[in-house]
Amino acid sequence: MSNKEGDNVTSSDEIPSKYQFVDDVIKSCKNLKIDHERQIEEAEEVDECEDRTVHDDFIDDIMLKDLELTLTPEELENNKLSATRLKNHGNTLFKEKDYERARVFYTRALKICPLSRSEERAILFSNRAACKMSQELKNEAIADCDRAIELNPTYVRALSRRAKLYESTEKLDEALEDYKKILELDPGNGEARAACARLPGEINKRNEKLKEEMLSSLKELGNKLLKPFGLSTNNFQVQKDPNSGGYSINFNQNPK
Repeated sequence: MSNKEGDNVTSSDEIPSKYQFVDDVIKSCKNLKIDHERQIEEAEEVDECEDRTVHDDFIDDIMLKDLELTLTPEELENNKLSATRLKNHGNTLFKEKDYERARVFYTRALKICPLSRSEERAILFSNRAACKMSQELKNEAIADCDRAIELNPTYVRALSRRAKLYESTEKLDEALEDYKKILELDPGNGEARAACARLPGEINKRNEKLKEEMLSSLKELGNKLLKPFGLSTNNFQVQKDPNSGGYSINFNQNPK
């Protein structure tokens, strides 16, 4: 008569599989919890930015440095990740042409992105400059480009934005310098090459106009000063010496 007791005994290899199943369930629950916490964190970040109706664009590096001294490496890494998420939200809003809200997200990211992350911070400043550029806040946009270039002097996109802003505010000499720098970094940049060919002529034209305006103002002032004596600037002829390049003034009693 055969022994049937073994028929009801669970084989040893079934026990680990049950434990493994439990472990998998626990891990899945932990992952769900982490994902849920991350979603809550991201939602809080968005809500905080949405609540900012008044811009506070100033970034105090000294204050940020002092604050970072109180943070652990893990907290700094979490701040970096949060800053990246905020930047991505800002990018989405910028593509939707919602420049006002995008600007808030970039500002919030700048206030938590670790100072050691120079390239990431340069991108944030440049992106915020793009928002201000689209809002016609040209001087503020230039200031953000300045910060971006200080952090990353070879950042072509920030240099290009600043060059365009300089040109649009009639700072042609500064624009030309930025375009020259772009060509040093990217010799194939067609926009910079065209600007370097175009701007010198515009600068000369502007300088000639300024010279004429200055001479006209001086002539007007001179006439006012000479009028009590029965004279005018027409009584004086300015001649340039072709050899020395200097000028001489000749008095003419009876100008035509």
